[in-house]
Amino acid sequence: MFLSVFDVFKPGIGPSSSHTMGPMTAAADFLDLLRAHPDRDAAAAIRVSLHGSLAFTGKGHATDRAVALGLLGFRPADVEMDAAEGGLAELRVRKRLAPPGLPELAFDPMTGIVFDFGPALPGHANGLVVTALDAERVPVLSETYYSIGGGFIVTAAQRAAAEPPPSEGADPRLWPYPFDTAVTMLRMARESGLSIAAMKRANEVVDRSEAEFDQGLARIWGVMNGCIERGLAHEGELPGGLRVKRRAKHIRDQLVSERGSNTAQPHAVSDWLSVYAMAVNEENAAGGKVVTAPTNGAAGVVPAVIRYYLDHCVGADPARVPDFLLTAAAIGGLIKHNASISGAEAGCQGEVGSASAMAAAGLCAVLGGTPAQVENAAEIALEHHLGMTCDPVAGLVQVPCIERNGIGATKAVAAASLALRGDGSHFMPLDNCIAAMRQTGEEMSHKYKETSLAGLAVNLPEC
Repeated sequence: MFLSVFDVFKPGIGPSSSHTMGPMTAAADFLDLLRAHPDRDAAAAIRVSLHGSLAFTGKGHATDRAVALGLLGFRPADVEMDAAEGGLAELRVRKRLAPPGLPELAFDPMTGIVFDFGPALPGHANGLVVTALDAERVPVLSETYYSIGGGFIVTAAQRAAAEPPPSEGADPRLWPYPFDTAVTMLRMARESGLSIAAMKRANEVVDRSEAEFDQGLARIWGVMNGCIERGLAHEGELPGGLRVKRRAKHIRDQLVSERGSNTAQPHAVSDWLSVYAMAVNEENAAGGKVVTAPTNGAAGVVPAVIRYYLDHCVGADPARVPDFLLTAAAIGGLIKHNASISGAEAGCQGEVGSASAMAAAGLCAVLGGTPAQVENAAEIALEHHLGMTCDPVAGLVQVPCIERNGIGATKAVAAASLALRGDGSHFMPLDNCIAAMRQTGEEMSHKYKETSLAGLAVNLPEC
């Protein structure tokens, strides 16, 4: 198993990695598939059907908008919002696509995307089928995609064959430290004398230069930190109809005004931690640029804990941010490989729970923790998210998602602190905790897995 840090942390747009970034990528990939098809010139129209969680909460997660953007040729990592909005506006009027290398294709974004509220497709709760039709409405080419969390997609054939995504599919003998469990990771750390971050780095630079790799990590942190700053500067209501107000700027302003005064509370540092996370997820809810960590819905936890480290921890060193990201990515890779980071598959334990474990591990590492203490920190954070449901109100990544990132960040700091007080030995291994999360997700009702059919999503204020 090897999941690159650049697969765990991917720039993209909100509000959801599985409902926005994944479907956008799938739609763009389908056009590439159609270009390679021998009957591509017969294609005259595109039809898309959304299934499972993509249907039930697709409107709130802007899945239809994401599909249209993908068919316009945009991809999450490099979408330019002004150009994207211009393309969508033109598409709504012309109802035609003009993809390079293909004939002009009829596509009305209002009618060409079907929300199928029947049973989910067999491979995953997030499924979509993209079909090219000829002039007689006969299918020329059809492909089924599953959006499996964190912006990752697989085709139905890949899912059925249990093929790994391309980033995980190379020969593990190429990597010096091909750990696929926490037990193996700790054994390799003991035998090599290296930190988890150092082992992860050694794997990453097998096929890229150190300079290229360091520049990539700097870009990731730059996007994360820029998202925090934008979230701390913006005010107003979030889109979607719930009339949820942005709060990060107001809370930040309060905290700044209280500095050095006799009204400042000792727990103000926790408020800073929460507000960093909320700033990111308010930006995500508004459809802004974020970094999956490991998903959009949980994008605020890791950057918030990094900012907490830089702004509030004694002896913090910005040069350690890459080690934080590498350690966090190692834990995220273990969770994705052995369980799930998809809210539609595992509930929010797979999103904010995973993010909290990743952030706890990263913080523990940069504060001087041993590999055993890092593994302990991740386990503590994940353990105390087990069973957490994904029940977003109105299918929007707002309530309870924004605050939940703040609480996930505070749990991460608490977990790292507890682990650092110990020697790394503990009762419940991280591998067992990951297995428990997978089993809990498998047995959790689909109502609590990003369908907005139960929980907070149906218990709304009466006013």
